Amino acid sequence: MGTIGAVETEAASRTALLAGGSGLVGKHLLQRLLESAGYSKVVSVGRRALPIEHPKLEQRVVDMTAITVGGALPAIDDVFSCLGTTIKKAGSKEAFFAVDHDAVVAVAKAGRDAGAKRMFHVTALGADRNSRIFYNRVKGETEADVAALGLSTAIAFRPSIIDGDRAESRPAERVSLALMRAFAPVLGKYKPAHADAIAAAMMCEALRGDPGTRAVESSQILELAKR
Repeated sequence: MGTIGAVETEAASRTALLAGGSGLVGKHLLQRLLESAGYSKVVSVGRRALPIEHPKLEQRVVDMTAITVGGALPAIDDVFSCLGTTIKKAGSKEAFFAVDHDAVVAVAKAGRDAGAKRMFHVTALGADRNSRIFYNRVKGETEADVAALGLSTAIAFRPSIIDGDRAESRPAERVSLALMRAFAPVLGKYKPAHADAIAAAMMCEALRGDPGTRAVESSQILELAKR
């Protein structure tokens, strides 16, 4: 196992590509990347610019499902994706698939083509390409297709329901979160994971540098976040 301090020192000139920096997990991850000594540059890609300026931050407004390198991206070392939506918000299963699968895989390919060897992305508890549940099946297909890109590291983070302050109103989710917080001690892998804990777990895996293709389950996310 690598040590985080050693990897940070060795990786001080690394460039991260981040997709989904405006989302619940993404905004926490962006802050952590900008504060990390392990990265000298963060390239954020999205449909619109983020309301933030930082010496290490470079922003690119792109079509997420058709992102290409073609001189548009600098050399990339690591790719991070926090892209995700809901079927209700997307408007259809097809639109949901375009974000949660197509855009994630497109970002991974663009990063790989720009030199990246590692990918860290958020999927969901229960991700399984053979699942009868559409949501879980899409997440599983995304994991499989990212893993098939030939990266030395492809790590999927599978949180249960994500806790945190959302910009949009989701009444049903707020009720679910309230109940799950109350019963968190007995929920095991179904315990809610705060958005910043997910971001912390992603940074932990990135900085310690262990290669391979694997999934980090919800309970493991919470453990990594404490390190």
